Parts: sequence; structure tokens; C-alpha cells
Amino acid sequence: MKIIETGIEGLLILQPNVFEDNRGYFFESYNQSLFENAKLDYKFVQDNQSLSQKGILRGLHFQNPPYEQGKLVRVIQGAVQDIAVDIRKNSPTYGKWNSTVLSASNKLMYLIPPGFAHGFLSLENNTIFFYKCTNFYNKESEGSIRWNDPNINIKWEITPPSLSAKDEDAPLFKDFVSQF
Repeated sequence: MKIIETGIEGLLILQPNVFEDNRGYFFESYNQSLFENAKLDYKFVQDNQSLSQKGILRGLHFQNPPYEQGKLVRVIQGAVQDIAVDIRKNSPTYGKWNSTVLSASNKLMYLIPPGFAHGFLSLENNTIFFYKCTNFYNKESEGSIRWNDPNINIKWEITPPSLSAKDEDAPLFKDFVSQF
């Protein structure tokens, strides 16, 4: 597995070793010993999967301590623009974001540590998004930041996206008080 740094500490893109031939392909999407050897100290406890049509935006979401979540995300079918925003208040990259395209064809994965708001925009119909989490979901600890916050200024690939009411009404970054 190749580990690609993003310029934001702890936020990594993982490129698995893919074995392809005329029958198809095989790759390990997760291997605990590979993570340990790479000094990536994560214990995953929950898997989630969603289906989205083109133009659907989900995020920017996070869970506050003590229920913070790290995530290992990937796309099984279709493609997304995946965004992670650093919300660790003592980080030199606080408020900075990174974007990467994850797709079934490129097979890249995004390792998002706790302390990041996360969201994705589906770039194709019937996109299946899969992620492993380091903590269980806890409704009382969930938080969000507005997808189009002018202070963060994310460059989304499709605008306007289709949003849930919760995501449409998420607080602005200037009104956000980080617990990280």
C-alpha cells in the first residue's frame, strides 16, 4: 500500500496494491498489520455504507469528543469528491481543507483522523460510498459545518448540490467552537 500525504498532518490518501488480470481485480482494502507497520494507530469498530445519485452532497459532518471518529473511506461504485476540513483548534492547518476524488476505478482510500469535518459530493449516479469508523455513532455528539461556508471556501465540482435540510442549515465556520 502506498501512503500519500496531503499537506495536512494525519490526513492521508491510501493507494492499495491492486492485482488485475483478465478475470478482474483483487486488493486488500484494509489490513491491520499493514496499518500497524505504517504507524497508523486505528481500531475500527463500525462500517457504514451509503448510496447517492449524482449531485448529492453529504456533509460536512463530525462527532465531538468523547465520541470522535476517525474514518477510512472509499468508493465501491461510482465516484465522489471527498472533502476533509481540519477542525483541530491547535493545528497549524485549522480551517484548511483537502479535496480528493475517490472512485471505483482509482480505488483510492482516504484516511481521515478524528478532528476533521468530512463530506462528499457524488459525481455519478448510483455511487456506493463505504467507510470504517473508529468510534460508534452517537447522535448527541454529532456536529456539522455549512458546506458552502465562505470562510472555508471549498471548490465543489458540482453546484448547486442537492442537500438534506440538516446540511442546508448547518452552522457557519465563524460560529463554530471546536472541541478538538
